[in-house]
Amino acid sequence: MSALLSFHKSILEKIHDPSTSELLLIARGLGLRRLLCKLLQIYDSSQNLVVLVNASSEEAAAIGEELGVLGCRKPGLRLVDFETSRRDSRQDLYKKGGLISVTSRIFIVDMLTGDIPTHLITGIMLLHADRVSPTSPEAFIARLYREKNKTGFLKAFTDQPEHVTSGMSPLRVIMKELQLRTVHIYPRFHQDVSETLGRDRTVLQLSVDMTEYMSEIHVAIVQCMSTTLSELKRSNAQLDLDDLKVENAYFKSFDVIVRRHLDSVWHKVGPRTKQLVSDLSTLRRLLVLLLTEDAFSFQLYVESLIDANTTNEAGNTKHNQSPWMMTEAANVIFQYAKRRCYTVDQKARARPAVLQTADENEDGWEAIRELEGCGTNGRRSKWPEGVQPVLEELPKWSLVSAALQEIEEEMMRRETKLTARDPGANTVLIITSSVRSAQLLREFLDQIDPDVEPGAQGRRLMEDNMRAYLARQALKKAMRKKTVVTGSGASTPSTNSGNGEVSEALKKKDKEREARIASRRRMRGSAPAVVSTRGTGPAESLLSAINQQDEAIIAALPEVMFGMPDPVALLTFDGDFDTEYGMLAAEQTVIVRAYSDDSDDTVLSEIQPRYVIMYEPNLEFTRRLEVYKKSTPGLGVRVYLMLYNNSCEEAKYLTDVRREKDAFERLIKERGSMLMPILEERRPTDSGDNLIRTISTRIAGGRKDTTTEPLRVIVDLREFRSSLPSLLHNAGILVVPATLTVGDYVLTPDMCVERKSIPDLVSSFNSGRLYTQCEMMSAHYKHPILLIEWEENKSFSLEAVQEIKSYAKPSNKYQKKKPSAMETTAMSTYNIQAKLVLLTLTFPRVRIIWSSSPYATAAIFSDLKQHNFEPDPAKAIAVGAEEDGENGPGTNHAAEELLRALPGVSAQGVRHIMNKVESVREFCELNLVQMQDILGVEPGKTCYEFIHRGKHSASARR
Repeated sequence: MSALLSFHKSILEKIHDPSTSELLLIARGLGLRRLLCKLLQIYDSSQNLVVLVNASSEEAAAIGEELGVLGCRKPGLRLVDFETSRRDSRQDLYKKGGLISVTSRIFIVDMLTGDIPTHLITGIMLLHADRVSPTSPEAFIARLYREKNKTGFLKAFTDQPEHVTSGMSPLRVIMKELQLRTVHIYPRFHQDVSETLGRDRTVLQLSVDMTEYMSEIHVAIVQCMSTTLSELKRSNAQLDLDDLKVENAYFKSFDVIVRRHLDSVWHKVGPRTKQLVSDLSTLRRLLVLLLTEDAFSFQLYVESLIDANTTNEAGNTKHNQSPWMMTEAANVIFQYAKRRCYTVDQKARARPAVLQTADENEDGWEAIRELEGCGTNGRRSKWPEGVQPVLEELPKWSLVSAALQEIEEEMMRRETKLTARDPGANTVLIITSSVRSAQLLREFLDQIDPDVEPGAQGRRLMEDNMRAYLARQALKKAMRKKTVVTGSGASTPSTNSGNGEVSEALKKKDKEREARIASRRRMRGSAPAVVSTRGTGPAESLLSAINQQDEAIIAALPEVMFGMPDPVALLTFDGDFDTEYGMLAAEQTVIVRAYSDDSDDTVLSEIQPRYVIMYEPNLEFTRRLEVYKKSTPGLGVRVYLMLYNNSCEEAKYLTDVRREKDAFERLIKERGSMLMPILEERRPTDSGDNLIRTISTRIAGGRKDTTTEPLRVIVDLREFRSSLPSLLHNAGILVVPATLTVGDYVLTPDMCVERKSIPDLVSSFNSGRLYTQCEMMSAHYKHPILLIEWEENKSFSLEAVQEIKSYAKPSNKYQKKKPSAMETTAMSTYNIQAKLVLLTLTFPRVRIIWSSSPYATAAIFSDLKQHNFEPDPAKAIAVGAEEDGENGPGTNHAAEELLRALPGVSAQGVRHIMNKVESVREFCELNLVQMQDILGVEPGKTCYEFIHRGKHSASARR
């Protein structure tokens, strides 16, 4: 790890004290992980128990690796996640002390069950503090931690200031929920940071103009975004959407911001508004792909958008199309996207199209031409007849080539001046915005032709992409033919015989191809390939020919495309192995990778490149380069920053800088005027203090009863993914984690609750899981409850208001038109309501509670628990568990199989019956009420009628 800078040391001096708890807000790229690892190194001791919370698996692994570099290896940072499921193994891990990274859900459960000694925890290090809210797991952790530990520290960290500025006094909310009173804010313009890093003047900005076609497409996309955003504001004039601007639409967070504005009225908006919200995301992605993808990949994405807005999944014409695709700007996008790839001469196109490829694949293309009725005669050309390839390259490719050439010349000039003691290596690091951009740039560098003029150096790559594009188009055409043949039952005209058999010419080509592939594979030591030409129509034959062509290409890949030697020849290799397969020298190494998180600091410190090419601008990585250069004295780093002139790249970069600056200024202002939250000393819910509760106002004029038993709710472990357990605990109810077989929450000995969110309710109905759950609750509890819960600030309805009339209208039975997507959604919602009605009819004892939010659910649970006894965790765990246990030594398997065959008896209910009665005879002699008490109302009635009236019913049927 690189050395700490002066502002790093200043921050550590302020936050390293284990007796203080604080929040650190720092700008992205200034080394947050470096500070965190240094703090963990300070606290690394078997006498301490420091818990790292809210770190993802990748972050925990990277932090553990960096701690190992710092010397924290015995035992270092240990991980507790879903793989560490055994409680005894986690307890032993906690008792050993040291540094532990644990997930939020497991940490909450272990603190509630007492598996981790909360009072012995030295401190908690909490990452991503910007996610803290009153309903978040982090707030629950802080509350549980402070109940039993008043002396331990809690240090929270975040480098996302923009996320902290949304809402009313967000900084105060975070500090109140985490029970903190001190906050440190370190933006880039902080005095300590500015004095340490200074102003970087070694960055070379390389600007290039977009091509004419790219500029036209770029302007058209921005125009479509402006039109879509204006239409969205016009359709929702009652909302305050003035802060939604096109410049903010360049960021991924824009989709979340738009949806947050519309959440309160999402159930009232129509399908047009929902389509506009989706179109903004599509246009933003289209704008990014224009600057990062090659011309053919961009054209394929445009074609997929056209297909998606033309036909639906059933293949019919789509009625609800995106409004922006009907504009003149959209036509500009479609026309110029194709012109970047190729142009078509319609007069030449009228002649039969003939393709020319490599000799290995010529027979496959001849078969395709024969099946398409084009004949085998004609002028042979490299591309289809009338197609003039344009093959427009990305302008930045020429910039990368020129930068690499300049770097090579610079290396040659500095070679005589450098010594072995000089830091850094001549490795070139190229950093891109995405993994796909890095992959495309690698392909360009692999096939670059430096001898040609700029703008044509990637000709080989673009020709390969065009061949792949034409092959894809041929495959799509074949699939459409296959759909026509299989759908209508009629065959298309072809040169084949009338009975649909493959022509003799195609059979001859197949035999020749089989012989070539077999001989080639025998030479390589493999078994002969078997090529199937099954098919009864021209479409099947065409697909078979394409598949055979792919097999031939795959078989020839090692020899033809990559030039790899035969595997047998590798055994007798006589060359210099190090020269051919050894490690490359630093000056011959070019590393291309995508922007990442704090792991980029590790990459820079390990590689120590002297030359860095930023393929796209990135504010976070720019800061990392500043820290990297200051952390390595004597290292001269040359940085190339590439930008498109008058593009969204430059606007996005400048907007990102301004957003971060405004966020920090707002946080600093809020910190200066913020009233410190009063940290109330919370009394533990399980302290055993006397709790006074009102039993009944009818007894002795409101007599009060004193009890030492606290309010208690037994919660299934899987429910800790939701925010409801945290709210129950905040309401003063003791939350007891347990593995429940029946229900999600046990409120009283007779009351069980199954909680369902709307998506979970739909999936439970579709899978039939809800029926089984209600059946089990009815069989084991006197008061089974189904709780349907909505999210906070969301529409409190199952469907949109505009969609209610779609299934309320009388249908025409003679109408053959298929329902639209909106009608299908409405009918699906209507089916859910019908299933709810059937559920209440099947299980009349099940009560349905509708809750608008988790806050409302917590209040409902408190009301339901009034004047009732508290549940026993041991009994709640045992309910339904005996059905899943193994059969005892005295089990009668024949009787068990007989019970399983009875209607109304589920697989889970067999063990319950065997625990209630001694024999099958005794079970059959039960009356209707007794059988319903064991199985439930409807299952008991079904089983009783089968046993006592089945014989008469069978006689009547005969």
